[in-house]
Amino acid sequence: MLVLSWNLFHGRSVPGAGRELFDEFAAILAGVRWDVALLQEVPPWWTEPLAVRCDAHAAAALTSRNFALPARRALARRFPDVIKSNGGGANAILSRAPLDAVRAVRLRTWPERRVAQIARLGDGTVLSNHHGSVRVPLAEDELGRLGKLVLAQAAATGAAVLGGDLNLRDPHVPGMEHVAARDVDHIFAAGFARASSRVEQRSARLGEGEVALSDHPPLLAELG
Repeated sequence: MLVLSWNLFHGRSVPGAGRELFDEFAAILAGVRWDVALLQEVPPWWTEPLAVRCDAHAAAALTSRNFALPARRALARRFPDVIKSNGGGANAILSRAPLDAVRAVRLRTWPERRVAQIARLGDGTVLSNHHGSVRVPLAEDELGRLGKLVLAQAAATGAAVLGGDLNLRDPHVPGMEHVAARDVDHIFAAGFARASSRVEQRSARLGEGEVALSDHPPLLAELG
């Protein structure tokens, strides 16, 4: 199984492009080989179009700053580098295989809403996608609770994957192997043998110049 984790930075680039970059992000995602993509900081209106471009199934969970979303969307599409995260956000799972038993788990309300996703594939593998709190003690607490939920749901098969921007540099999930890491982005797995991991390219050419899509690179883990 190939698992990709990527924080989309609310659809923005470094340096800022001054316009919406859906086509550029979609091209990167469609051009990388993966079975499951765990995405964070996704503009909420991107999930279904990304799934179409990638010929994948999708599930999304709204996270924070989504009050009056139509107005936020209008501003974010026109001025993404000004409104930044205030355009609204979501976590999203894209999968080449159908997703079952999808649910959103609210792990924190204050100081900022944090929502993880848990889903199951047809073979019983449990998937979880999370964007952790910025403060380390809060992020560690969230990951600990989420890990227990994921392993409990995967008890029948023992197969599980948990990934995302965890906002931790040295995270641990008891019962799961740490199979890929890059700064605060991580992938854990249970019931799989780790084969390899790597960081994928994220550059896009805009006019005469080049930008990096997101402030995080896509992280890919190959699981046996």
